[in-house]
Amino acid sequence: MEEFRESLLIIISTPIYALLIGLELGLSYVHNKRYYTTKGLFTNVYLSALNFGLDILLRGVCLFVLNYFYPFHFMEIDNVLLYWACLLIAEDFLYYLLHYVDHYCRLFWAVHITHHSSEEFNLTVGFRSSVFQPLYRFIYFIPLSFLGFKGTDVMFMYAATQIYGILIHTQSVGKLGFLEWFMATPSHHRVHHGSNPKYLDRNMGMVFIIWDRLFGTFQKEEETVTYGLTNNINTHHPVKVVFHEWQSILQDLRKPSPFSAKFMYVFGPPGWSHDGSKKTSRQLREELKKNG
Repeated sequence: MEEFRESLLIIISTPIYALLIGLELGLSYVHNKRYYTTKGLFTNVYLSALNFGLDILLRGVCLFVLNYFYPFHFMEIDNVLLYWACLLIAEDFLYYLLHYVDHYCRLFWAVHITHHSSEEFNLTVGFRSSVFQPLYRFIYFIPLSFLGFKGTDVMFMYAATQIYGILIHTQSVGKLGFLEWFMATPSHHRVHHGSNPKYLDRNMGMVFIIWDRLFGTFQKEEETVTYGLTNNINTHHPVKVVFHEWQSILQDLRKPSPFSAKFMYVFGPPGWSHDGSKKTSRQLREELKKNG
């Protein structure tokens, strides 16, 4: 049953992706928008393939872990519609937590940074995956087992919400009226991919933006977005694009510094430095306010 549902998702989503990417490519070319480059497109495909392969290899592990904890669930939802609605909301909230940690702990940022390293923003960037995220992502969804959600349903819901998460990677759609209040929209996600100081580590919800509004990580799209990193890697090298942040961590660990500083270089926020040579997103925003 699970394989049938996931196959159905692929059958439905693939022509949608193909159509929309084709339209965006065409509009980009006709209006000279330069949303796409050949190297960027192939890098996105490459990273997606790596992530997908690892995800397939670990699918059994994920299902085993979720099913292991399921017998200990302390609640059940009998109504089918309510079951799926609650699963959608609960899983999106847990994804927000995962995404938040990926941005505020450098160890996990070293995994997630591949998704943000593109200086372009188009639908194929939605496929530019955090390659090693399948190694730990399922851990965040263990609470769903205790809440009475079956492992196969959790995995299906994640796959379904990923479709939506991919489709909001576009510059071709403006603001969407009242949907901007509670849904993650292309406008919100353009902000998320911005390297502008005011946009850093903002709008981390995949389907709903309500988590960002509740927990203070929301930022509406105002100034023109500059896509990419605060320090771009300027390469499409297949190894460097995946491991460049790990290399930076090793370089920081070699600096003469106390153990507490070395701990922060791994588990502290990206940009933290013991000597002020680099700055975190919070420090960059504070500087912006002072100079503003």
